[in-house]
Amino acid sequence: RRPPRSTLFPYTTLFRSRARACIEAGADGIFAEAVHTLEDYKAFKKGLGDAPLLANITEFGATPLFSREELAEAGADMVLYPLSAFRAMNKAALQVYQSIREQGHQKDVVDIMQTRMELYDFLNYHDYEQKLDALFAKSKG
Repeated sequence: RRPPRSTLFPYTTLFRSRARACIEAGADGIFAEAVHTLEDYKAFKKGLGDAPLLANITEFGATPLFSREELAEAGADMVLYPLSAFRAMNKAALQVYQSIREQGHQKDVVDIMQTRMELYDFLNYHDYEQKLDALFAKSKG
């Protein structure tokens, strides 16, 4: 990971040569921080050869919220969304706890919650439970 571009310099040949040096030293890929344009991603990727380039897309950061397709076309091999779900969960949690504090219950926000069955379906919980039952039945037999 490199410091934000504003503290270094544009994605020049020198910057790409430093990234290549990291790859030659054993890095599995390059994490380009605070990239401002798709052209910058293209310029950065240009000198990396086959080394994967990671795009860090975080809301409210320096990098615009480019789509996966735009980033792929610009040379990004991987896209990281490190805080998207966390921020959404925090906002939902705040809404729930504000409702509990103001109303004294959560009845008014149950409709925004994941149901137990939705969670179980997502986790394939019933399949897991059946496998456990089968394992315990074998150990008893």
